[in-house]
Amino acid sequence: MSEQQFLPRRRFLTHLGQSAVGLSALASTGGLLSSARAAEKGSASRDPSWNEATRNGLDFLARSQSARGQWNTPPYPVAIAALAGTALLCSGSTITQGPYAKYLSRTADYLISKSRSNGLIGDPMETDPRYTYGHGFSMLFLSQVLGEEGLQDRRDDLVDVLNRAIAFCGKAQTPAGGWGYVSGKDQNDYDEGSTTITQVQGLRGCRNAGLAVPSEIIESAKRYIYKCQNDDGGISYSSQQMGTSRPAITAASLAALYNAGDYEGKKVPEMLAYTRRTLYPLVGGDESFGHWHYTYLYYSQVVYRQGDEDWLPFRDRLYTRIANEQNQDGSWEGQINNIYTTACNLIMLQLDLGYLPIFQR
Repeated sequence: MSEQQFLPRRRFLTHLGQSAVGLSALASTGGLLSSARAAEKGSASRDPSWNEATRNGLDFLARSQSARGQWNTPPYPVAIAALAGTALLCSGSTITQGPYAKYLSRTADYLISKSRSNGLIGDPMETDPRYTYGHGFSMLFLSQVLGEEGLQDRRDDLVDVLNRAIAFCGKAQTPAGGWGYVSGKDQNDYDEGSTTITQVQGLRGCRNAGLAVPSEIIESAKRYIYKCQNDDGGISYSSQQMGTSRPAITAASLAALYNAGDYEGKKVPEMLAYTRRTLYPLVGGDESFGHWHYTYLYYSQVVYRQGDEDWLPFRDRLYTRIANEQNQDGSWEGQINNIYTTACNLIMLQLDLGYLPIFQR
């Protein structure tokens, strides 16, 4: 994100902090979203119901957070905290400014506290037997807050945590180039697509933040994705379980390839065509192909990067569906738990506000 993009955001947040306190600022000023929309260049108008749903969802996440910075919703406590924190970041708040600053700072503290001596961010085999999800999502969240941290000792802590996380990621990668639910050496080098994607996006966030990420880790991951591709253009679940293409894994793989800088790879058009057939119409739900919110969390990123001709009609259908399914308390129901589903939906609803560098076009 350029300095020109940062300045309007910071000025607004300063004004917000002076004119109102806490979450009530959202109601009294029309919310952070209103200024986000005004600041976004070339943004098409947004339906007020989407903004209301977003505001209510953000407030729900803030209310539901514990004083320790986590959300008490097992399983995947670290992954859920990082995803929920990313959803709050998408509003334009930072760890120092804005109505959700306190909650973001707590989240960062919690994730930093989960950094282990070997670089893993998580609780291996204690509360999280699939800890690579949390590790990848944590790298993504912490890399996005690094640039807004003003205290040098705090920045040093973040840099140290992320550098060790990058090193752990490289060591946990399997010889095939993917990642499994745990470090490759702890699970006979088993790998699968969904955890691979979380690592690639987290690593990209770290690289964008100015940290050194060995290029071979990324290149090996790209080769892994291509190895899992089927003749129909879709991606299989694992290099060790080649079979029917999975729409969810294919969408996530495309997002990961874009994060890896591969926009025009030889096989990218085939993957785009596959997801266009299976996902762009926005039909069905979990009963159709499983993990609906995970799928569209990533596919929305893919379509957004295609430009407004594809994005706007898709966005209108997606956002309207999400808003219509919201509960009275601001949450959404779905697989895993309501914090996970709410975080996924909020990231999607705020995607084209353009505040997080990792999601920008």
